[in-house]
Amino acid sequence: MNIHEYQAKAVLREFGLPVSRGVAIFKPDEAAAAADELGGPVWVVKSQIHAGGRGKGTFKGAPGGAKGGVRVTKSKDEVVQFAQEMLGATLVTVQTGEAGKQVNRLYIEEGAAIASEFYLSMLVDRETGRVAFVVSTEGGMDIEQVAHDTPEKIVTFSVDPATGIMPHHGRAVAKALGLTGPQAKEAGALTEKLYAAFTAKDMSMLEINPLVLTGDGHLKCLDAKISFDSNALYRHPDIVALRDETEEDAKEIEASKYDLAYIALDGTIGCMVNGAGLAMATLDIIKLYGEEPANFLDVGGGASEEKVTAAFKIITADPQVKGILVNIFGGIMKCDVIARGVIAAVKAVGLEVPLVVRLEGTNVEEGKEIIRTSGLNVIPADDLDDAAQKIVAAVKKG
Repeated sequence: MNIHEYQAKAVLREFGLPVSRGVAIFKPDEAAAAADELGGPVWVVKSQIHAGGRGKGTFKGAPGGAKGGVRVTKSKDEVVQFAQEMLGATLVTVQTGEAGKQVNRLYIEEGAAIASEFYLSMLVDRETGRVAFVVSTEGGMDIEQVAHDTPEKIVTFSVDPATGIMPHHGRAVAKALGLTGPQAKEAGALTEKLYAAFTAKDMSMLEINPLVLTGDGHLKCLDAKISFDSNALYRHPDIVALRDETEEDAKEIEASKYDLAYIALDGTIGCMVNGAGLAMATLDIIKLYGEEPANFLDVGGGASEEKVTAAFKIITADPQVKGILVNIFGGIMKCDVIARGVIAAVKAVGLEVPLVVRLEGTNVEEGKEIIRTSGLNVIPADDLDDAAQKIVAAVKKG
């Protein structure tokens, strides 16, 4: 689960981390009061969307791209003007794609005198099973570009969970950023607090870009992006309360209600599969035969008929879907349950696109018989290769 910048900074502030003062607003007429509260003389007006590259983004329909989604001003009148221009407008960045995202919230923040910009992030390193730090002197830039052009400027290290954060980790951050004296001590304290926040809140990613050294020689988190481990959200009702469903795909929200592992993709063939590995293989073979999957959907090993019906409805709700492939290898999951769920869903929502069903495993004959006697226009398949070829051919034909 992702949250907005202003929410991320509130979380960091709980752990004593240095962030700028700011006010979140939702309506243009709140901008003047926010500017007065902060006092100036410099304000930063920031679009709040779940995407990076806001400062270089452009607003749809705006003349010449309209200045981007992050703007700095010394005028209270411009704070109000920017709020009027940005709220409700669609911001397009490198991460949103051409569709962009509508700006429904702004964060008006006090300005900062910046002497240097750095990059710092934390994530879970799956190779080591540890929390890893990624640190660079190249703040304010895309870390992918830095990794490609000047990889020597990126320093990474991980923290042993048996010891937790130690003083030498803070020294490693300070050295990587070229900080000495009091600033090195600040880097050490900052490292400890970031690790405490990361582990206490079950984060999966925390990015500070840029982490800045201010004109008076102090470190400050000038931006913050946080993602949380969705599997641990039950421990953090305060974090769940920060969820902004307008930033998420409606189909993914609906899938989460039924505990379905669903991710929307850009293709035309909807997939319903049991097991993550089989689901990935299904996506791959669809691409092999020249089409693109419309989703990743794993109904899991113990899905009920209700769950299968919900999954099918979510797939058919996607207007991009031109065909559906059901690929089930029954182990714990029984093929007859899948078959009944598919039949129930089709009767509930109708079937306007080709449907290929491949069943194998537990109760496979019962499942096939249910499909055969359903009266539905279902294309049976013998194996995954056969299923993929049939659904791709059906989609290209029709």
